[in-house]
Amino acid sequence: MGPEDLSEALAPLARHTDPRLIVGPDTFDDAAVFAVRDDLALVQTVDFFAPIVDDAYDFGRIAAANALSDVYAMGGTPLTALALAAFPEGKLPIKVLTEILRGGEDVVRGAGALVVGGHTVTDDEVKYGLAVTGTVHPDRVMSNAGAKPGDVLILTKPLGTGVLATEMKAGALTVERAHALIASMSQLNDVASRAAVQVGVKCATDISGFGLLGHASHMARASGVTLRFDAASIPALPGAKDALTLGITTGGAKRNERYVASQVWCAPGVLPVVSGLVVDPQTSGGLLVAVPPDRVDEYLALVRGAVRVGEVVPRGDHALVLE
Repeated sequence: MGPEDLSEALAPLARHTDPRLIVGPDTFDDAAVFAVRDDLALVQTVDFFAPIVDDAYDFGRIAAANALSDVYAMGGTPLTALALAAFPEGKLPIKVLTEILRGGEDVVRGAGALVVGGHTVTDDEVKYGLAVTGTVHPDRVMSNAGAKPGDVLILTKPLGTGVLATEMKAGALTVERAHALIASMSQLNDVASRAAVQVGVKCATDISGFGLLGHASHMARASGVTLRFDAASIPALPGAKDALTLGITTGGAKRNERYVASQVWCAPGVLPVVSGLVVDPQTSGGLLVAVPPDRVDEYLALVRGAVRVGEVVPRGDHALVLE
């Protein structure tokens, strides 16, 4: 669902508090964090969706990496996962489901966690994902509410998975660009997360369906700051800007653009491909990390491919600024 519809659906629901709940739904964080001891908290999340690639094994890998990313965004370590699958009865060979599950399990094991069970339903459309439980020390939790003026914004993966997946479904994406897309979506955010904890980061989010600006708006709101982005520095996957130039877009991007419209100021001269890139819905995107300024060089040395994309400043007229 788009962020506007989701916000509307959640708004009437009562909020229930508990002193053990370190991070709940109010800050639009990627996962919940619940303390079980002074030195131990659980990180819990769930994520599933329909295929965005044709290969069943690759779909399982991507969906699993996407779900695990929510735990990494909180500074946690994945522990166990429950598989969630919807499958059309009698319409596809059962080996397709086997390959999806195998891809997911391979990624979960690669993260040092275990798939310990799951649940299936019959449906007209294939869907797959995970409910993940992880652990984190309560003092090392990263959340949307931890950004401070002066922090440097670093993005750990390039953008463009939404528009490129759309181009791939149309059969117009080159083999090389398709490989780069799948490699990016299959890559875990474990290294980026551990490095963030190591350098004392208190605020991070993973960039997924709401796009860079959608998730950044939650950081800005929860932290009471403005996030200022340098449009020229925002990285893109190979071919993403070409696809946007050709007019390829997604319904998710349009929803994301409406959601952040009142929250963002876009400087004259920012290229349309960049304004399209920052609302592109991502699948298994990277982390957006607010790094203390004196630890930026250390973080960039630890995380290959990470790029400085902006800074945190005191709250201004807009939550987000694209310069």
